[in-house]
Amino acid sequence: MKDRMLGLVSLRHVSAEEAVPLIKKVLNDESLQVRSMAVFALGLKPTAECYPLLVELLTSEADYGIRADAAGALGYLEDPRALEPLVHAFYEDTDWLVRFSAAVSLGNLKDPRAYNALIEALDSDEVVLHQAAIAALGEIKAIDAVDHILRFAQSDDWLVRQRLAEALGNLPSPKSVSALKYLEKDSHRHVSEAARLGLQRLEA
Repeated sequence: MKDRMLGLVSLRHVSAEEAVPLIKKVLNDESLQVRSMAVFALGLKPTAECYPLLVELLTSEADYGIRADAAGALGYLEDPRALEPLVHAFYEDTDWLVRFSAAVSLGNLKDPRAYNALIEALDSDEVVLHQAAIAALGEIKAIDAVDHILRFAQSDDWLVRQRLAEALGNLPSPKSVSALKYLEKDSHRHVSEAARLGLQRLEA
């Protein structure tokens, strides 16, 4: 297993065309760790084959960790076709980790059509989904989302507040500015720092 993992790591220095045939050989490896690395590698070495391989894994793989890896790798590809399978995984998958990866990747795609799914994620019971959705709404520059995400300014989870500050820095509006001034006084330094940087970005 160690040899196969080292082999995958060494593909960093190889072209995508050379790497993908080697990655495919370990996609069904008996080691989940090797499979996980291989799936991730497909996102970093894009060829025409990678997109259908990743969609297949996202939609039909039994292991939720591998499905989550496939969702994450689709975000790295930044292929607009990935919007539909990612939104589908976000709504339909039973595992929160897969939905979390799908939400993060929807942000990576920077496609405004992800808006409705991400707004829906804000009502989830999973705090990590709030984090992913808020960040992604900032990535897709969804100004209309400002009213929806401001309710998280007093979240108990400092990471949610940090993601909010980062997102607001991408969403220029008077409400964003006043919320960032409020978050700049946050008791957690990561939140206050993110708010300070967000205000600088909006002023620039």
